[in-house]
Amino acid sequence: MAELYGILSIDKPAGITSARVVSHVKRVLPRGTKIGHAGTLDPFATGVLLLLIGRATKLCEQLMESPKQYVTTVRLGATTDTDDLDSPEHPTPNVIYPTIEQIQSTLLQFIGTIQQRPPAYSAMKVGGRRAYALAREGQPVPLVKRPVRIDDLRLLSYEPPDVRLQIDCGRGTYIRSIARDLGERLQCGGYLTQLRRTRVGRFTADEALSLEKLSETTLAAHLQGM
Repeated sequence: MAELYGILSIDKPAGITSARVVSHVKRVLPRGTKIGHAGTLDPFATGVLLLLIGRATKLCEQLMESPKQYVTTVRLGATTDTDDLDSPEHPTPNVIYPTIEQIQSTLLQFIGTIQQRPPAYSAMKVGGRRAYALAREGQPVPLVKRPVRIDDLRLLSYEPPDVRLQIDCGRGTYIRSIARDLGERLQCGGYLTQLRRTRVGRFTADEALSLEKLSETTLAAHLQGM
């Protein structure tokens, strides 16, 4: 049998980890085939997850550098410990929702290379330990801001308390941090309720393979060259 290798774009469903997606795909690959992924998505997130098969695993760093696009919903008027819907909501007392003009002008402040603080519940390491492990123990998580690149940030709709955004960004950008920081700047709080990665480099969600349709035949048909 010829060696199987290439890039497989999967449309990750909500409710499972990126590692679980890898396990699903591994079941339809020949035994011993290498497989990995480029760019983890949180369990509640959906969209493009690039799986690297066989010799394509060496492309991981290159693909991680690819520009990404997300469509996301930020709920204003409250915060959560995880900056998303995976933890209980803390409503902002006496909240006053911003106008659409205030939101649009605030979004402009995020475009370009900005200094961003990762979420406390993230895989960033602090003193050799994962930040989320410290946060779960109730310990302080002193994460330092770092530069990330936001190429475009568009307001798609605003129906209080929900703001729907399209974000084009570079590697290492935390969309949860954008939600948190937008809420802080608007003085009303904010967190993510929905996140979909619609593009990674040349790979789009419209062309990605769903796990429901995964088989040896569909995998081979969707496998793209290096």
